[in-house]
Parts: sequence; structure tokens; C-alpha cells
Amino acid sequence: QVQLVESGGGLVQPGGSLRLSCAASGTIFRIDAMAWYRQAPGTQRELVASITSSGSASYADFVKGRFTISRDNAKKMVYLQMDNLKPEDTAVYYCNANVKITLLHRGDFWGQGTQVTVSS
Repeated sequence: QVQLVESGGGLVQPGGSLRLSCAASGTIFRIDAMAWYRQAPGTQRELVASITSSGSASYADFVKGRFTISRDNAKKMVYLQMDNLKPEDTAVYYCNANVKITLLHRGDFWGQGTQVTVSS
């Protein structure tokens, strides 16, 4: 099975920055789209940003101009640079990847989640 391991979460003051990283491992033929989601207590998981295999990025309105998603295909990693963080950004952030495992087998995989807390 494909594993996604996240790192980089933590506590930061409003206006501060964090960079989240997600490393993919396991049996992988090709990683297609990758994305970051987040989920705050009592809410549904929501899409934060996504990026295609060629590097085309899309963002939720609430993070446009503040967050940047990027990927390194050679390292099989995706990143989320978060700047000008706000208290409402506090959530567990999850890495997601759509992976072609073999020629005929595709799957959608999730990381374990990393906590981001924005508070003064």
C-alpha cells in the first residue's frame, strides 16, 4: 500500500508561517494529482489546495494569496507553504494523492494528518 507521511505542523502566531511536507512511499508507478485538505473540530474535511502532475495549482478562496502548494516529482513529495496564517487556519492538515500503482490499478491515499495551530 502507498503511504503518505506528513511533517511540519505546529504552533504558530497569527501572521506567521509554516511549511508542511508530505512524502509518498510504497509501490508507486506514477503519482497524479496531489492535494492538501484540512479539518477543524466539528467540521467536514475541506480542500485547501491541489496540484497536478505537471505543476498546475488550484486553491480554495480562503487561502489564495497566502498558501502555495508545490511538488517534487523526483522525491515524490508535496509541500504546502503557509504564510500570513490566521487563527481560522487552525486544523488538522491532510495530504492526499491519487496514485497509479500499476498499469491497471489506481488508488486514492491519505496521510495521517498533522496539527496546525494558529494562536497568540
